[in-house]
Amino acid sequence: MTIGQIIGGEYGDVWIRQKSGETIEIGDLLSIDDLILQVHDLSYGSLMDNNDLARMSGMQLEGYDETSLMEEEIRNFINAKAKPLVHIKDGDAKIPKILPDFFGGLKRVTKEDFEFMEEPENSLYLGKVRSGSYTLDVPVYINGKEALSHHLLIPATTGRGKSNLVKVMLWNLIPKEYCGMLIIDPHDEYYGRNEYGAKDHPKFDKKVMYYSPNPPKGGYHLRLNISGLKPWNLQGTIDLTDAQNQAVYMFYSHFRDDWLSELLKASNEEASGYGIQEATMNALKRKLKLKFDLRVKNGKVVPKGKIFVTEGSESLVNDIVKAVEDGKKVILDTSSMPQDKELLIAGIITDKIFKKYKSYKEMGELEDKPTVSVVIEEAPRVLGERAGRNVFHQIAREGRKFNVGLIAITQLSSMIPREILANMNTKIILGNEMKSERDAIIGSAAQDLSKDSKNIASLDKGEAIVSSIFTKFAVPIQIDFFDDVVEKDTKEKKEKNLEFFG
Repeated sequence: MTIGQIIGGEYGDVWIRQKSGETIEIGDLLSIDDLILQVHDLSYGSLMDNNDLARMSGMQLEGYDETSLMEEEIRNFINAKAKPLVHIKDGDAKIPKILPDFFGGLKRVTKEDFEFMEEPENSLYLGKVRSGSYTLDVPVYINGKEALSHHLLIPATTGRGKSNLVKVMLWNLIPKEYCGMLIIDPHDEYYGRNEYGAKDHPKFDKKVMYYSPNPPKGGYHLRLNISGLKPWNLQGTIDLTDAQNQAVYMFYSHFRDDWLSELLKASNEEASGYGIQEATMNALKRKLKLKFDLRVKNGKVVPKGKIFVTEGSESLVNDIVKAVEDGKKVILDTSSMPQDKELLIAGIITDKIFKKYKSYKEMGELEDKPTVSVVIEEAPRVLGERAGRNVFHQIAREGRKFNVGLIAITQLSSMIPREILANMNTKIILGNEMKSERDAIIGSAAQDLSKDSKNIASLDKGEAIVSSIFTKFAVPIQIDFFDDVVEKDTKEKKEKNLEFFG
């Protein structure tokens, strides 16, 4: 059924008159011949001039009876502006380079219009095609192995469904062999202690590892032995002067894994022997003791907290790295930690993964390894200008060469340098009413979204636009509600078990 007709415009801005009795929404997908267009703006239109409209509205407002208008549905109407989204040619999707026929009639898209969309190799499910506020039964996939190594950005304001999206992605990735994940979870929401989460997945026991300072049964203690700390792990998490930084590297060069313990135990005379001034040494010790909750008692370094320890947990970092290499999904509960400690632990583990994958490439073994994806919430903390150079910056710039990528989640894309935003080759854009944030996202998207500012602002919870170098066009999607996904998969598993044992 025709719901509108083309009455003019230009490439990227096709003008459509809405048919009386029909409704066209922002974000609607409309088809004509082999073209699919997307509505990006709406306005009123009329064959009457403004004075006539003002007079008639005044008469209605003031209670005059005879204010009816002959052929009102012809004289007054709604205009829509749309951009050509995709040209379906020979069964494949192409970038549109033509305009549809003048006076051509437009219809709503149907499932059949998207027969060209197929599930790729190493697929990652994101949601279903959405036209305005209507969802089509057309699943949207991208090549997960490639997309994850080339980084994902998930930008949105609070309450638009970022966490729900990550949960849905994680749920679908858990059984996938092509990808290992390290999820830094500052809100302890992905495991699901008191609600649905990764713990409810049928393959949780075999494919997921959960680390927490206070783990439930089946979880692992998140405790880091200070022997695993390296001087470069401190970058971006603790402010050191040049002299203090030199002192740290001096002790590391002499004592390697024991550098922190030996530094904290060293007397001023011993420090002086290394050319370190007393004031520098005293200030450095105070900073390090405070940072790692340590003290020196009877000539021995003793932990005061639960996170950094001096005995046991020596293999924690290596265990996590090995699990990620094996394609497992590792969740770190950092909800009870101060931000600096959270980022320090995340940086230590991520640095170890990145260095190992670099070595695999040098040895020609990289192709045999799964892609690694590191999930970071509130991404400007580690990717913003103030974060300084750290392992996350390195991965954002060159990680794709080593099959290591980021899933960066943020409310404030504008705080991430443009160079890094441009390297995020897949953006799953949820609703954002802040123009400065929309501009930052649009300016670094894989497709031309210059007409989509209003569309992004109007996105409701769970609605998104996928802009990726791994999609033929910017795909509007409806993300599944995570609880529904869990209940559906759990029900299907029970039914299969009943059939098997029945």
